[in-house]
Amino acid sequence: MKARLILSDGTLFEGQSLGEQGTTSGEVVFNTAMTGYQEILTDPSYHFQLITMTYPQIGNYGVNAIDFESRRIRAAGFIIREYSPMVSHWQANRSLNEYLKHHHIIAISEIDTRALTRQLRDQGAQMGLISTSDESKDALLEKLSKGKTLVGHDLVQEVSAEEPYDWPPDDIESTTTDYSHRVAVYDFGIKYSILRQLHHHGCRLRVFPAKTSPEDILEWGPDGIFLSNGPGDPEPVAYAIDSVRRLLDQKPIFGICLGHQILGLALGGKTTKLKFGHHGANHPVKNMISGQVEITSQNHGFMVDIESLPQDDIQITHINLNDQTLEGFKHIHIPAFSVQYHPESAPGPHDSDYLFKDFIKDMNKFNA
Repeated sequence: MKARLILSDGTLFEGQSLGEQGTTSGEVVFNTAMTGYQEILTDPSYHFQLITMTYPQIGNYGVNAIDFESRRIRAAGFIIREYSPMVSHWQANRSLNEYLKHHHIIAISEIDTRALTRQLRDQGAQMGLISTSDESKDALLEKLSKGKTLVGHDLVQEVSAEEPYDWPPDDIESTTTDYSHRVAVYDFGIKYSILRQLHHHGCRLRVFPAKTSPEDILEWGPDGIFLSNGPGDPEPVAYAIDSVRRLLDQKPIFGICLGHQILGLALGGKTTKLKFGHHGANHPVKNMISGQVEITSQNHGFMVDIESLPQDDIQITHINLNDQTLEGFKHIHIPAFSVQYHPESAPGPHDSDYLFKDFIKDMNKFNA
């Protein structure tokens, strides 16, 4: 079946339908990773986004029962150049197309993703719509113009847990039984791989909904507090910003991605939207303390403005070498630090593992 992708500026791409039939909308972004589409699709940070893969052939290794970042696909839609119906991997238990249909995800293939990526790079990320309907272009554009936008909306509430839970859950085998620290995790759209890394480092985890009060967090008696990744604009998540502000210096804090942005806002900083965001597995980041360069995985459309942070209290720890944007900072006087990238994804593969060890050191020192 034919499918169409329409951008908010009126640009139209025609291709083939993949996955579910129907209409879906979201912010159109591009990801430069060569592999990892299963992890990308299930990452809650991609909620309300139509993901364009720049690598030309997608689907050749299928989908397996292991490499999930949440219990279902979180992306609003998927855009690829060429779909491979032939699956060749020893762990695969279904094809990508079957997986998309199972979760009712609308996708499009056989379009010029190179041209689309260049347009997003030059013009900036914009809202888009994938549809298999026979509605006119004008009708679809009108529907898109009246739909929800990314900026100014709290998307965290659409992906956060409804109730607290312990990790690992009963249906996931634990590799750790000797816990050295208790970590309260604020769930803004947490990835499983972050929980796995914290668990691997000996942390007993309890995951809390995004609106959990600081009092309820502290009542559990954590040694440290982790601020997770998540989707969308950080500024509307005012309740989380206020909670983190009240938790500063109560316990050591470590934030990743949206957690980094929320920590920056809690400290009085500001965030702005990037032109087309950082989405991929090969972004070079310089550690300003050691001088080393880390190859990082990234997925964010907003950044913390360096100049907006309190200069007397903050040390800049990481800078993106592609565009010089802020990738990490730590507070000089209290145990709180964060990074914009994803150290748990390990494209390096172990370049950034020290960040989890630094969090352990902060908890050991604070609770000594």
